[in-house]
Amino acid sequence: MQGELAALRRELAGNGGAHPAGGASDENDFSGSFQEVSMRVERPDFLTHSHGGRKTHLPVPDADALVHSAALLTHIRREIDAAGGMISFRRYMELALYTPGLGYYMAGQTRFGAAGDFVTAPEMGRVLAAVLARTLQPDLGPDGILEFGGGSGALAGQIREILPDTPYTLLEPSPDLQARQHAAVPGIQHRQTLPEHWRGVLLAHEVLDAMPVQVLELDAFGQLHECGVHWNGEALEWALLPPPVPAPLAARLAPYVTHWPRPYRTEINLTAESWLREVATRLDSGAILLIDYGHEAAEFYHPQRQMGSLRAYYRHHWLDDPFYLPGLCDLTAHVDFTALMTAAVEAGLEVAFYGHLARFLVEHGLAEVYGALCAQAGDDGIFALNNEIKRLTLPQEMGESFKVLILIKRENV
Repeated sequence: MQGELAALRRELAGNGGAHPAGGASDENDFSGSFQEVSMRVERPDFLTHSHGGRKTHLPVPDADALVHSAALLTHIRREIDAAGGMISFRRYMELALYTPGLGYYMAGQTRFGAAGDFVTAPEMGRVLAAVLARTLQPDLGPDGILEFGGGSGALAGQIREILPDTPYTLLEPSPDLQARQHAAVPGIQHRQTLPEHWRGVLLAHEVLDAMPVQVLELDAFGQLHECGVHWNGEALEWALLPPPVPAPLAARLAPYVTHWPRPYRTEINLTAESWLREVATRLDSGAILLIDYGHEAAEFYHPQRQMGSLRAYYRHHWLDDPFYLPGLCDLTAHVDFTALMTAAVEAGLEVAFYGHLARFLVEHGLAEVYGALCAQAGDDGIFALNNEIKRLTLPQEMGESFKVLILIKRENV
């Protein structure tokens, strides 16, 4: 495995398309060349695609889960009726994920790991946490680490084992997830709102992809619409909001629409950009580290990405139908890292690193972490460790689909 790590390091060092470790090639221009983007076929990480016609083969929810989903659907239908028969998809995604007591992240079902709907890197092992702990130490400051979300608590628990004297806080709005995190990491501190000031690290691992997005569609006649949701009498379905599209959305897509086939659908996550600007104002000094799946804008809005990136995840299957069993499915969309870096620079942050996950791991101590973990593991443990590293670094796994963005705010900036 050491030889494989060395080969991976050489390959990444020779990748002329990657940004240098100091950040983007020009911190004021993240757009890249639209024509130079090479597309590759992606597969979802560890999941299986289930088209609408194959839903009969999906795992069947139990009776309580079906009642839960029906209650959320009733709540959504009432809001649609109150709005005159249609709501924006962004509002639907917010309701489906975050309605108190009913939304996917606000109720009690199992979400993470083999028994849930998807697997994240901390559930696979300790490699990511060990590399993050090494990376974050210079910027811990007096307040330590504030992790947004926190999921099962696995990442927090692993980092705390490595940095036991570092204050660690989870910002988690879900009471159910708070309880699970307390059980997984005894003594962990929680917040439900952003602190007014923070000196240390702000960490968001697979958080931005679950923020509600606007969905846009260029129709067969070349008219751009924002997509909405309505009830057709039997089910929720897509609808097109009447034009014109709000000016900020149209301006974002103006460089790309002339290249698109028709119809073409994509997403814009203004929520994530607003969140980052707000977080930047609360950070007095330290680092913001973001890990998520996504692309730079030229690839995100490439003509071949005709159906966008919005997906529903259910019991380790992914679906292109975001209206399947609301409240029981996660909804996610890839992150536009160009937009994030632009917002970060405008907010006074410095881009210290941007690159895919494999490159981040190799450049931030994967070889040393591997050696230390091997020394603690038996033969079976080394086999599992090697598999974990392959899943984190191979291009067809998480290595290229996940990106890492590190933003720095210096003292007195």
